Amino acid sequence: MHSAPTLLLVLFCAIALIVFLIVKVRVHAFLALTAASFVVGIGSGMPLTHMAASYEKGVGGTLGFLATIIGLGGILGKMLEESGGAERIAQALLKALGKERASWAMMLVGFIAGIPVFFEVGFVLLIPLIYVVAKETRINLLYLGVPLAVSLMAVHCMLPPHPAAMAITGMLGADVGKVIIYGLIVALPTAMIAGPLWVRLVCKRDAPDSQEAFLNEHCDDSKTRELPGLGLTLLTIVLPLLLMVGKTFAAGLPQDSMAFSVISFLGTPLIALFIAVVFAYWALGLRRGLSMPELLAHTQKSFPPLASILLIIGAGGAFNGILVDSGVGDALSGTLTQLNMNPIVLAWLVAGLMHFAVGSATVAMISAAGMVLPMLGAHPTVSKEIICVAIGAGAMGWTHVTDSAFWVVKEYLGVSLTDALKTFTTATVLASLIALGLTLLLSHFV
Repeated sequence: MHSAPTLLLVLFCAIALIVFLIVKVRVHAFLALTAASFVVGIGSGMPLTHMAASYEKGVGGTLGFLATIIGLGGILGKMLEESGGAERIAQALLKALGKERASWAMMLVGFIAGIPVFFEVGFVLLIPLIYVVAKETRINLLYLGVPLAVSLMAVHCMLPPHPAAMAITGMLGADVGKVIIYGLIVALPTAMIAGPLWVRLVCKRDAPDSQEAFLNEHCDDSKTRELPGLGLTLLTIVLPLLLMVGKTFAAGLPQDSMAFSVISFLGTPLIALFIAVVFAYWALGLRRGLSMPELLAHTQKSFPPLASILLIIGAGGAFNGILVDSGVGDALSGTLTQLNMNPIVLAWLVAGLMHFAVGSATVAMISAAGMVLPMLGAHPTVSKEIICVAIGAGAMGWTHVTDSAFWVVKEYLGVSLTDALKTFTTATVLASLIALGLTLLLSHFV
């Protein structure tokens, strides 16, 4: 067995390789994580046959829990997208709050509609509405787009059933319902402060002269379509969360009771999402006149974008498995424990540094969970659910030029690189710091 300093050097080389391959060589994160896994295995002296078995076990153990959940979540998001449910929520909030509070409305839209959809999908889905509002009110696109983007990012990183949040919840053995509750407590005030409040300080409300030409080129407000009802849309989105949180509250019931068994079964993430998909088929599909072949087409369109996420999470699970089996995890745990740093701050810091380096919140969260997991044994009093939220809080920050999310926001808002860095990147850094503070505060009560 190699010494602890040697094993840590191996880990550092593996992380540097991930960053180099993703950022410089532009290799897919799945391949970069796989290469890093082999570097850790070979560098730590693992037998080759054991290394291959450990990799397979890591992939299978992670995706065995997640693959069906991510698939069902993808279907749910696609149904919300195709039905116009997100647009219905946005219209209702804009009507209720008024267009003078459009930045607050877009933040809330992102927070609600972002629960079942990925960041990029949610932003592209809602950008036409932002164009229309900006054109009617002559409000700066940044004033509307940054609050939307920040709230989508907060939900993306901190709330299951989003893939990365769900993955680290399983890796750390945390309770899904508690992660959802704690994530909501932290994410909503974070989105409020780093979204509408922050954007008032860093950009003017009135649109710049160049915006009108951009909107004339990109805005098409002639399209109208029948949208689903607001109540059914909201119920479709929150149904799986209610079921999963219900399982957490059912823990106080007698474990041999029928109520405990039924609620626990319905609150299992797989069952909760399956029920939500069936409900979405009816509420957003069949009830509105769609046929089963049309629903099948929507379902099939939801799967291709998931392949990349599944491969990244699977390779991340393999990286974590090899860290543990090679002894590198124990060496890292011992070193981190000696630093005497608050484990919540450490989890946040590792995730933030990884996101800054590789430009992927998903990779950052999976990698951070793998590095923090071995340390948790030395801190048995720290809530695993709080660590999950802390990792998500860290991964939110430093969304800049290495992240595809940054370019989606920049291009769809039609702003310069400087303005995007000044508004969106700084907003994510602020959001990450606020989320860390709220997570530390929450840790004193749970």
